[in-house]
Amino acid sequence: MWLLGFSTKNPRNFWILGAIFLVIVVILALKWFANFLEKQVMSDGFSITDGNQKKGDKLQDVVIRWSPGVIRTYALEELKMATRDFQIQIGIGATSFVYLAELEDGRFGAVKRVMEDRGGSKKIFLDEVSVLLRISHPNLVRLLGFCLEKGEQLLLLEYVPNKSLFERMHTFQGQSSGILSWSNRLNIALDIARALHYLHSIADPPIIHRDIKSSNILLIDDDHAKLADFGLCKLGYSIPGSQFPTTIKGSFGYIDTYYLETGLVSPKSDTYSFGVLLLELVTGLKSTQGSSTLAEWTEEYRNGDGTEVLCKLLDPKLDGDANMEQLKVLIEIANLALLDSCEARPEMCYIVGRIQSCLEPKSHPQLPACDELSSSLIIC
Repeated sequence: MWLLGFSTKNPRNFWILGAIFLVIVVILALKWFANFLEKQVMSDGFSITDGNQKKGDKLQDVVIRWSPGVIRTYALEELKMATRDFQIQIGIGATSFVYLAELEDGRFGAVKRVMEDRGGSKKIFLDEVSVLLRISHPNLVRLLGFCLEKGEQLLLLEYVPNKSLFERMHTFQGQSSGILSWSNRLNIALDIARALHYLHSIADPPIIHRDIKSSNILLIDDDHAKLADFGLCKLGYSIPGSQFPTTIKGSFGYIDTYYLETGLVSPKSDTYSFGVLLLELVTGLKSTQGSSTLAEWTEEYRNGDGTEVLCKLLDPKLDGDANMEQLKVLIEIANLALLDSCEARPEMCYIVGRIQSCLEPKSHPQLPACDELSSSLIIC
């Protein structure tokens, strides 16, 4: 009798056949395991490889290859050691805490620890991993690795040293470092506008951030910033008229009024939030003023006539040291971004162009600053 070309009369052939079947079983098992891992990270644009593993390497040493570079998965013990057992907290989010990490190569990182008891589900965690793996831009915080082990959901992110724009502008410790100048504020606005333009128009598929706010803007220095926290992001968006309402996500004061009323989200929802951010940079005020939003609180002055009215919006801590032409441009952009009609709001590429053009040197004399035109609007 013959089986797979081997005679069953020779006992040695049974060992050969057994080895062949064993190899087949191992290959099938490895293929199933690779598919299982791929589903776990919800991948449809990147592949999991063995990372040139050596004998004895652990599963956590598998790497993910993606166009911007190589992203590692980390063992829980590695990140516990890097954070000194989650000792130095440098940030806090709605569903997470963020800890400083010192990596083996001497670099610093930020470990975002998503907590289930704060509403951080595994799906939200994997959605954020999926988004971070798709994006690469100098004004977006970069993913370095992640860990999903023993109930822990950890993201290792690029460390941005100067904390958030919110802390810089609205806390005593942040303001003790000095006030952000007018040019600082314009440069930060341009960086975040560029980040949103990338997410809306260049990323594939497009990405809606859904949580644009000053606490999610991390400062590289006083002039440059990165957008962070992609836990609420939505991949892609529907053609107008074919959408279905979704659960409202975001932070009060920044949430698009159209989104609040209809449950329909689009890139223009981020545009609205960016308009609020511009008002925050101009006025130095938080996004809410008592029970009112900053957009509501400033509406009369934003839509008023005359230079003196606009100057009343300016942060008093600037002592009037702002260029009037640039102030007019920022208020004009904010007014367009905050329109009730979602479709009437501008694209982020238009906003990038407007801010960029008003930062370029002009051949004609600059308009006067605000210091001699009017006192600032006092808002508690």
